[in-house]
Amino acid sequence: MAGSAHHQVLVVGGGTAGITVAAILKRRAPRADIAIIEPSPDHYYQPAFTLVGAGIYPLARTRRAEENLIPVGVRWIRDAAQIFEPEKNTVRLKNGDALTYDFLVVCTGVKLDWGKVAGLAETLGKNGVCSNYSPAHVTYTSDCLQKLKAGNRAVFTQPPLPFKCPGAPQKIAYLTADHLRRQGILQDCSLNYYVHAPVIFGVPFFARELVKIAARYGINVHYQHNLVAVDGATKTATFEKVGEQNKGERITVPFDMLHVSPPQSPPEEIRSSPLANAAGWVEVNQNTMQHIRYPNVFSLGDVASTPNSKTAAAVRKQAPVVVSNILHMMGKTAVEGGYDGYASCPLTTAMGKAILAEFIYGGKVTPTLPLNPAKEHWVGWWIKVTGLPLMYWNYMLKGYVWFPKHNTDFKGDVA
Repeated sequence: MAGSAHHQVLVVGGGTAGITVAAILKRRAPRADIAIIEPSPDHYYQPAFTLVGAGIYPLARTRRAEENLIPVGVRWIRDAAQIFEPEKNTVRLKNGDALTYDFLVVCTGVKLDWGKVAGLAETLGKNGVCSNYSPAHVTYTSDCLQKLKAGNRAVFTQPPLPFKCPGAPQKIAYLTADHLRRQGILQDCSLNYYVHAPVIFGVPFFARELVKIAARYGINVHYQHNLVAVDGATKTATFEKVGEQNKGERITVPFDMLHVSPPQSPPEEIRSSPLANAAGWVEVNQNTMQHIRYPNVFSLGDVASTPNSKTAAAVRKQAPVVVSNILHMMGKTAVEGGYDGYASCPLTTAMGKAILAEFIYGGKVTPTLPLNPAKEHWVGWWIKVTGLPLMYWNYMLKGYVWFPKHNTDFKGDVA
């Protein structure tokens, strides 16, 4: 017979968002009864996957045991949520147990939808087909990169939005190009970047500079192309044109290395739940992170409907807002806004260089450091490789929230 339990705060998902919310809440309300639903025994620092794929960072350094990250005093329910019944304040698990709550925090992340590209799942991890989005395959990216030689063709893809870490598809393209440059064979290789969008990056301020960097490496950028099929045996990728001109036309291109950033979707248990909007994401207010229809439900991270860039930096800013508003509701006071859409994307453009892209809703640039945010800096590289991982494991996941403010008054432009 299925069991049942009640928790004051039930968190669905033990990734970056779930651990951070639970840790902050435990610091601010030590007696709060909190439980986290998370089936995986492993927790990954996913922002470093780009570096793993480039052969710069070992995969083992991105992984920690989930049990060591669960805050003291928080119950870990090692199962997966299957059915959401917000009218009954109930979540049903795959094992049949029913859990009830006073407050629900949904942060399940996204589903990597490999099946949306014909043939991709079957050939991923072999035949030169790799992806930094999967911990199971990210080291194969490094293998493919190292095997490139003069005359080879490397192809990189960017899927339709929304997807997590929108800069990741091009970061590996730049690091691959820089590797080939240092090997002295860049000019002898063909690098092609196929982008679903009509622009290389969603924030024009940074897009203008990234176009220059791609040109510097000789990377051919093909806009409004969507990957629809991969044939590993023949090493060919098929793209469909999605712009108004030649819409629906398909082209097939050969490759020696194909780095795929997969289409991404809401998990099915979210998409089919009453919590979802028409597109399948958890429908929340973009400033308070509170559900539109169920006041005691909050969501953050990749599965939330907020129109921000899906990054760990966004979670860092969203989590304190969620916790504050839960505490407001516990104290019978009104919830408040506070999340302005902040996201950060350290765009690795070469070994030792990165552009620190920081922005809020509307694509407004909001740098934290007093540096030209349009330019590559060694400081950005250090922050990406050393600073942010340290901050993630030892500060953010421990429930500490202070961080220098991003400059919302910045009015500069690309030089």
